[in-house]
Parts: sequence; structure tokens; C-alpha cells
Amino acid sequence: MKSFLTKIVDLMKDDNLFASQGGPIILAQVENEYGNVQWAYGVGGELYVKWAAETAISLNTTVPWVMCVQEDAPDPVINTCNGFYCDQFTPNSPSKPKMWTENYSGWFLAFGYAVPYRPVEDLAFAVARFFEYGGSFQNYYMYFGGTNFGRTAGGPLVATSYDYDAPIDEYGFIRQPKWGHLRDLHSAIKQCEEYLVSSDPVHQQLGNKLEAHVYYKHSNDCVAFLANYDSGSNANVTFNGNTYFLPAWSVSILADCKNVIFNTAKVVTQRHIGDALFSRSTTVDGNLVAASPWSWYKEEVGIWGNNSFTKPGLLEQINTTKDTSDFLWYSTSLYVEAGQDKEHLLNIESLGHAALVFVNKRFVAFGYGNHDDASFSLTQKISLEEGNNTLDVLSMLIGVQNYGPWFDVQGAGIHSVFLVDLHKSKKDLSSGKWTYQVGLEGEYLGLDNVSLANSSLWSQGTSLPVNKSLIWYKATILAPEGNGPLALNLASMGKGQAWINGQSIGRYWSAYLSPSAGCTDNCDYRGAYNSFKCQKKCGQPAQTLYHIPRTWVHPGENLLVLHEELGGDPSQISLLTRTGQDICSIVSEDDPPPADSWKPNLEFMSQSPEVRLTCEHGWHIAGINFASFGTPEGKCGTFTPGNCHADMLTIVQKACIGHEGCSIPISAAKLGDPCPGVVKRFVVEALCSE
Repeated sequence: MKSFLTKIVDLMKDDNLFASQGGPIILAQVENEYGNVQWAYGVGGELYVKWAAETAISLNTTVPWVMCVQEDAPDPVINTCNGFYCDQFTPNSPSKPKMWTENYSGWFLAFGYAVPYRPVEDLAFAVARFFEYGGSFQNYYMYFGGTNFGRTAGGPLVATSYDYDAPIDEYGFIRQPKWGHLRDLHSAIKQCEEYLVSSDPVHQQLGNKLEAHVYYKHSNDCVAFLANYDSGSNANVTFNGNTYFLPAWSVSILADCKNVIFNTAKVVTQRHIGDALFSRSTTVDGNLVAASPWSWYKEEVGIWGNNSFTKPGLLEQINTTKDTSDFLWYSTSLYVEAGQDKEHLLNIESLGHAALVFVNKRFVAFGYGNHDDASFSLTQKISLEEGNNTLDVLSMLIGVQNYGPWFDVQGAGIHSVFLVDLHKSKKDLSSGKWTYQVGLEGEYLGLDNVSLANSSLWSQGTSLPVNKSLIWYKATILAPEGNGPLALNLASMGKGQAWINGQSIGRYWSAYLSPSAGCTDNCDYRGAYNSFKCQKKCGQPAQTLYHIPRTWVHPGENLLVLHEELGGDPSQISLLTRTGQDICSIVSEDDPPPADSWKPNLEFMSQSPEVRLTCEHGWHIAGINFASFGTPEGKCGTFTPGNCHADMLTIVQKACIGHEGCSIPISAAKLGDPCPGVVKRFVVEALCSE
């Protein structure tokens, strides 16, 4: 580890990347969340923390070092907080700043689980509370979602997408309203910057679960954070002689101790309509196939090469494969004497993560674990034949364990196999002779490589074999026009891996459905968040769309290869690209004006709130589908005029059509008042396109 740290630091120094050298690096980190697992290592864990800190400091980076989630980080290393909330975190020394190194914008995705998401109202609340309580540094994890291409996904069973419900998604598109609401939040905090660095906050209790923290620059010059941390009840509070409405689980930021320029629960930024990122698709059987129909290659079951080997007992998978492949064949033979029972129960126990079982080369069972417990036990009734029988088990790895105590020695693969006959006599096969084969024949042949696209290894015919296990598919495709990223829809497939022009876009497992219960269309942001609180896509695959970077495809023909492990129908695969986005904005008369319009004066609230619409860079507003000032009914995508309605279509079209963005002040005096005395909303639904 010392060699690794030294190498990285030296690389940074050689390129003058540290702040003292004029570079952008202001902070360095050694270890990550070791404090969560330190207990498992006893005294050795404590000694390791001291050694790691001393080693880091000795490298003389000239910037501070931090240890995330490490209460005993020795001086001068700064211990920091990771989590959904860090407002109550206190560093282990008053000389160290309060730092939040990982604020989880969502959560990672696992095969077989629903899709987690974090409401932006709660995320903004957590950030505001952190700075309310004297926080000095806050970082999002993740701010830009990613993709675990190839076999790089962690484990067990972590999905290929690492989108994380981040403000910028894994394709590089802005996710609204999360991105816009956080932009407005940080604009408001920026307005308070001089005060936040001038003093410590002064606390005032305003009621039950109601409080204020005030930062003074001078005795009559301050900013304030007003918080209602009750998860159910809204409140009106009095502060400095003025009354303020605080929704439950929210923070209002007063940039001059008087005017509210932002409230975490009031989302006034635009929203996206619908959950689908991609709008235009063509099927592989349609004009995606350019030069050839589907081809295929069927894997042999069991031992396929002369590099197999035989050992007594069952071997642990990762140490055997050295992580060169997700697959390890376990093969043995079973002999049935004349007159012996042919019907048996086969029991297989595995450390994980999944396994296909074949008796006499015929598929009999599939077993698998889950992210929280990758181990599994499989019991299957089988019929043997008189004489020799073969038992082949293909054990599958779905990501290597990458967190937790002793994660580096977490095993995988089969560890127990036995047969039970009709007389309940048990035969343990675990200690017998087993023949092993690392990887699949298709991997060994390199069927994913472009160089084998025209190989005679591939078969063709008038009838495409579908719903077959251990089969490779190949097709030549044409990418849609444009510059944006692409997504491959693999909902029709079972489990496997896909490649485009020899580049692996990752593992897929569309056949593994999440539990049917536990999701909600409108998750209540109020109250403490956890990764299971807000979920969507129950009863569906965790992931069906797979990111293909545009740089991986080229004009003309592109090679698509899939290895299907369970069974699927490649003829239903489609390639999608995004050409537009429906957006929506909902702003009320009583919402604050935009935070970035605030100026230090007492007339801020006399300014108007605004409807603001913005398209992705390079796109423009092509159409206005709905525009009403009054009391429109419904939600984004389904709004209709209410009892109070002034048609704003012409006004919005004039201000917005053809532009990348536009804004319209909300003022009844200028727009006309369709219902005096009623608090009105301005609602717009629009279409952005290339």
C-alpha cells in the first residue's frame, strides 16, 4: 500500500497538480470508511489506522489529508462524515473543519432489487442542515452517475448501471428537478458565504423541533437558517418579529435575516415528465441489422478444453479463476448400479453468486443469491440412468465483493454437493474427484472480438434459436444518427453480457425481477431517508437499458455480440437514442423569487417569482403543450385547466419557442388576474428537441 500511495502522490507532483504547485488538488484521502469495519481487526485495526495516517503525512503533499468515517483519525489527518445526513457530525478535534465527503444523492442498483431514488427535497434539506450547523465542506456522491462497463461492477450482484439517481445521469443528461433544485440551493448558500466564514452559528429554539441558526458578520448584519425538522407537521414560526411558514422537514434560508430566498421543500425548478430517458428506437430485426441476420454459437456443457484439471474436493471459485472469468465449471461423474434408485434429490450449496446445473448435459436447475446474501442452497429432483452419469455445475460470479470486513477473502462457488435417494440415504459428493474448467469456450475463442465477426464458428439459419442457455448471438447493427449516447434495450434477454465492437457494455440480468411490493409513485420526502424508503420499478428488472457511449460506435456497420446464459430472444432487442425531452414547470405566486436574483435590500419579496425553462445544451424549446395561470389540476404530463384559468399559451410561445431557455415573471398585474384573492400557480408543459 505504501508503494501505491507513493506512486500516486509522485504522479500528482510530477504534473504539478497539488494546490501549492498551482494545481487543482486541495485535499487528499487515505483509506475509505475503514472505521465501519475496523472492529473486525481488533488491535491490528487501530495500528493500521495510525500507520496509514503516518504514511500519508510522510509523503508531504502540502495539502490536508482526510480519512472518511474514521473517528480515531490521528492529527493532523481530518476525520470526515459520509452518509445521508451529517449535520450532527463533529470532528474529533476542534482544530479540524466539519467536512462531509460523501452525501449520497441516491443509492446503487443491484440485480433483483427495485430501483432506489432520493427525493431532492430531502437531499436539499440534508445539505442546508449541514451548513446550518457549521459545515465547511460538502461533496455529493454521486453528482454525475456512471456505468460499470465490462466486469467492473462491484459485488455481489451490483448492476451495470451506477446512475445513483444523481443530478447528472449516467448518460450525461441533467436530471430534473434534482439538478435545478440543488443549483438553487447552492446559489442561496453562496449568497451567505461571507457570513458563514465570519462566525460560528448562534442557536435559537423556535418551538418543538423548530429552530434557527444565525450567522453574524456584525451585530445587526446576519443570515439565518430556519429549520422545521418535524417529519409530519408544518409550522408558522416567529423570528426577529416576522412570521415565516416552514413546511415539515424543511429549511428556509434568509440571506439578510429577513427575506427567504430558498426553502428546501419548495421545488420551483423545472421537472422532467416521465421516467423514460430515451424516445426513439429501432428493433434489431428492423433497420438496425445492416449486413446479416442473427448468427449464433452454442456452448458445450461441461469441460471443453485440454486446460482443465482434476482435484479432490470442491475448490473456491475466485482463487481458482484468479478473477480471469465470471465462470468455473465443476464436473464429476455418478455411477448407478443395476437395481439402484434412479430418482434422487440433488442438493447443492454455494457461497454464491449463481449456478446452472446440468445432469447428463441436460439443464435441470438454476440457483442464485442476492446482493445482501449471495450464498444459496439448491435442491432439485433428478433422474439418473443406469451406469455412468455426468453432473456439470457452472458457477457464476456477478461482481467481486468490494466492501465489508475481510472482503478480500470473501469466497464464491460451490462448497457442498450431495444426493439423497428414495430411502433417504445421503451420498456426499463434496470430497470426491471434480474436474474444473476456468471460463467458457466462447471466452477462450474470443467470440466477442471484432476479428471473429466473419468466422465460420458462427452458425446461421432460417430459425433463430431463442430461450436457450449458454448461447452466443451476433448481429451487425447501424447506430441511429446524432451525437448523443445510446442505450441497448435488453428486456427480452435473460442473463449474460453484451459487447459492441469488442467493448463490453456490462453484465445484464433482465430475468431477475425485483419484489412486487415496496414501491410508491409519490414517496414522502419527510422523515429520515434510507436506501429502501423510496423505490420504483417493483416487479421489474433492476435494469433493462444499457449505456453505449457514442464514441464506441461508428458510421456504418457495428458488431453486437451477446452471451446469453439463461435464455432470451435477441430479435426483440432495440437500440435507442434520446431526441427530445418533455419538461414541466410549476411555480406559485407565493414562491420566492429566484435565489440568484437576490440583492441585499429590503425589497426582495416585492420581486416576482419566475417560471424558468431550460433545455439540454444544443436543444431548443420546440413546442408548448400546456400553459395556464390560475388553479390548474393534475400533475406534470396530465395538467388540465382548473376553475380559475388564464390561458398563457401565446405568451409562453412568444417568449420560449426556438430558444434554449426562457423565463417569465409571475405577476398578476402583468399577466392578468383570473381570480383575485386566490393564490395562483403558473404551469407550463413544453417539449425540448434537437
